[in-house]
Amino acid sequence: MPPAYVHRITKYDPNDRDEHGSYQGAEEAVSDHGPVEAAYLEAIAAFAKTAGIDRLEIREPSVTGLVHFGAQPAVEGHGLGGLFPADLAGYHDGAEVSLAVALELVRVMLREQGAWCRLEAGDVFAVHVGWDQYVYVGSDQPCVDAVAHTRALGLFAEPMAASPYAAEPEVTKGADEGFWTSVRTELAARQGLLLEETPIVNASRWHRLTTENLNAVRAGLGPRALLTVWPDLQPDVGAVLTALPSEWHIAFVWEATDGTIRDVVVDETEYQELAALAADARAACALSLYADECTPLIQAVLPDSDGVLRARW
Repeated sequence: MPPAYVHRITKYDPNDRDEHGSYQGAEEAVSDHGPVEAAYLEAIAAFAKTAGIDRLEIREPSVTGLVHFGAQPAVEGHGLGGLFPADLAGYHDGAEVSLAVALELVRVMLREQGAWCRLEAGDVFAVHVGWDQYVYVGSDQPCVDAVAHTRALGLFAEPMAASPYAAEPEVTKGADEGFWTSVRTELAARQGLLLEETPIVNASRWHRLTTENLNAVRAGLGPRALLTVWPDLQPDVGAVLTALPSEWHIAFVWEATDGTIRDVVVDETEYQELAALAADARAACALSLYADECTPLIQAVLPDSDGVLRARW
C-alpha cells in the first residue's frame, strides 16, 4: 500500500492557478540551481525527519535513452557522477542509499540531468519527482511540522489523494529455474542466444550465450535485472546491414573483434555511419523498437536471493 498522506511540494502559488489547476504565474518550470532548489531538498529532509526515515530504496531507476524529455539538457553520466561509479554499480532497483544520497538524486532529477528513479521506504515514505519541478512526498503520518516548515521555506505543500507517479507494475514472470530450463532448451536447439540484461531502464548489457558460458553469465547478472532472450547474432553482418528497414528506428547490436558487444539506436538517415561503425563486427543483428514488431524468445525478471520477485518492471 502507498503512504496514506501525500503532499505536492512546489514553488507555485496555488492562487496563481486557473480553474483547471494549471499554473499561470511567473515562476519558471526549471530549477534555479540555487536557493529554491535548496529549499526543495530541505523540505523533503523535513518530511523524512518527521517520518523517522534516514535511508531510502531506489526503485525503477532509469537514465536518458533515445529521447530526453526534460526542459534542460541531459549531462554526461546522467548527473550521477560522484554518487555512483562510472558503470553505475549500486544504482539499481532495491539499492538502499542514505538520505543524503537520496537528496542528491532528487537534485539530479530537479535539474533534469538524465537520471530518474522513485525513492521509497516500503509503505512508510516515498519521494517522487515529476515534471516541471513538481515533487510528491508520501508518508504514513500527516507530517504537520514538515508542512509548516515547507511553507516557511517559501514553498507550497498541498495535500493530494495520491502521487501521480506511484508505481503501476506490470505482471512480469520471474526468472526462476523454469526460465533457465527454457533458456537451456533454446540453447540446445539454436547453439547460441543473445541475452539482453537491463538492470536500469535505457541501459542494457548484452551477452552471447552458449551452453559453456551460461552459468558464468548467470552468476554475473545485476540485481533485479530484466532479462530478454533473443536469437543469436548473425555472422553475416553485411546481410544484416542490407536488410535494415527503409524507415523507423532500430537497435543495432554487434560483437566487435575484441569480443565486446555494443548497441546503438539509429534511423535510416544514419545507416552509412552505422556501416562504418560496425566495419570490424564479427556478428550483428537489428531489433525493432516497436512493441508490435519486437517479440523476444523469452523474458523474465531476476528475483532477489530469497526467490521473491520484488522488481516492478
